[in-house]
Amino acid sequence: MPLADPNEEAIPAHHRAGIPTARTLDHYAFTVSDLPRAVGFFTAVLGGELCYQEGPVQDPTGDWMTRKLGVHPRARAQVALVRLRDFANIELFGYTAPDQVTTAPEPTAPGGAYLALQVQELAAATRRLAQVPGIHVVRSAPTGADGPSAWCRADWGMWLLLREAGPTPRTDRRFRPPAPPTGWTGLPGLHGVEHFGRTVGDLDAAVAFFVDVLGAELLSALTEPCPEPWTPAAAVRRRAALRVGPTANVELYSPAPHAVGGPPRNSDVGGHHLAFYVDDVDAAAAWLRQAPGVEVMGDPETIADGPIAGDRWVYFRTPIGIQMEIVRMPDGELPYESLTSARRATPGPYRWTDRP
Repeated sequence: MPLADPNEEAIPAHHRAGIPTARTLDHYAFTVSDLPRAVGFFTAVLGGELCYQEGPVQDPTGDWMTRKLGVHPRARAQVALVRLRDFANIELFGYTAPDQVTTAPEPTAPGGAYLALQVQELAAATRRLAQVPGIHVVRSAPTGADGPSAWCRADWGMWLLLREAGPTPRTDRRFRPPAPPTGWTGLPGLHGVEHFGRTVGDLDAAVAFFVDVLGAELLSALTEPCPEPWTPAAAVRRRAALRVGPTANVELYSPAPHAVGGPPRNSDVGGHHLAFYVDDVDAAAAWLRQAPGVEVMGDPETIADGPIAGDRWVYFRTPIGIQMEIVRMPDGELPYESLTSARRATPGPYRWTDRP
């Protein structure tokens, strides 16, 4: 599908319903090379709350890991879930696998992904992060339509983009995470997750999938300079911004010129997936099986024990190279809740097409 001109007023106020019974984008998942360090960063530095840890997730003799997660059959994973501010759950994986790739792709390469955080004052946030061992402020971007921003690289295989909060245009329609409360002790001025970013091989096909299958709303599309230091200053790439459910933004990019690579697997450092909260996993899975190019990875399963016993879930492959998941958590009844006051972010009263 051709991307809309961001200056047009033709972006519909109401978009397609998407996955049946979908409520919200439930979590952003990233595979890192050092799980304890990553958890420590998201909690001690950013101010998130550790809700639970689980694992090892493994199948020592069978092929469950391949069938259900798309990784080597002898792969082994530890998992942690951190709530970051009001609306975002960050799922962190620490994998070991015989065929693991240990270097994350750069954000401008095919399959490269990052997490964008909105902060009140970019200078104060970058000063704090520059003091954190293992965090490298790679570059600051000139002020443009999105406001000041800065790229950061974590030694454990994640890329972060800090974006300074600006005025909220009435016609923008992006989700804006709220400002931190008085006395906030996390990263100075952290509002929360501003968007998830991903470089895709075919931008038009990726936007079509998000809009036609997932029910996302296309907000804008433009051509912009590629960020340095990854490409020559004269290089350009295309970008599309989407509203995905009530409280998430996704930005998709075409690859930088001459960039090489392919999507990392879940078990690779830099691996990632998006998970959607649905009220009926089985109905959603049945509908996804009929979507062109989608492969639902087996039947939905319900976790029988551990901190999130009762969670019903299934992964699915997409035709655009991004692995995804649907989940249904019985929040308020999960075993981890008896061990901590931390609570994962839930859909609350929101439905997929709500726009808080």
